[in-house]
Amino acid sequence: MAGYGGSPVVRGIDLDVRSGEVLGVTGPNGAGKSTLLKAMSGRLRPMEGEVRLGPTPITALSDRERARRLSVIGQGARLEFPFTVREFVAQGRYPHLGPFRNLGPADDRAIRAALAETGMEGRADRRVDLLSGGEAQRAWLARGLCQEAEILLLDEPGSALDASYQAVLCGILRGLAAKGRAVVCVLHELNLAARLCDRLILLEAGRIAAGGEPREVLRSEILGRVYGEEPLVCEVDDGFPVILFPSRKSP
Repeated sequence: MAGYGGSPVVRGIDLDVRSGEVLGVTGPNGAGKSTLLKAMSGRLRPMEGEVRLGPTPITALSDRERARRLSVIGQGARLEFPFTVREFVAQGRYPHLGPFRNLGPADDRAIRAALAETGMEGRADRRVDLLSGGEAQRAWLARGLCQEAEILLLDEPGSALDASYQAVLCGILRGLAAKGRAVVCVLHELNLAARLCDRLILLEAGRIAAGGEPREVLRSEILGRVYGEEPLVCEVDDGFPVILFPSRKSP
């Protein structure tokens, strides 16, 4: 159970995160998606229960130890400081650096790899406060990848990205999972969730309403119950479900 000011937002959630898979968390606005992610990251202490990294409660880890094992990538908040993209991405290496230690060859390789994976190498010398919204989102993603943590937690990673870069994002995150990382994404775009995730949990009012493979969760009757309106769900030629909610008339 987790929430704010003594009021629970999510409750009764028993969830495991597996290496080598992309786990999606979706649901309507206010369902508790971001609250769950904050609790999983250690930024929000649960009111009941606990979050563990292996056998270790996440609250028992120092900030540096937690950052070495867990990378949290937010919704790409506007960047106001005049760092270059390379300097901003390099901040992802700080958990690996001791006091007064400068970046070394391994850090430089991690920075270059993160820039290349996110298509930001050509913008490495640009100031982050001059980036577009989509570019800023990719800079945040690059910084998170640069941490080289075993678990990635992402809050709406597709926000501000156009369709082509959402496809790139899918490729990046699927590739990380294929290398053994555990990837957890909060997503409100159901069609992106269908293509990206190995497993999906659907939240309703702070509880898990459904869980399983995307085609098991993204069914019209389940979505209709949770969202209040039943969508059309069909499969395209590649086997992924496509979800279409009907247009709503203005009151």
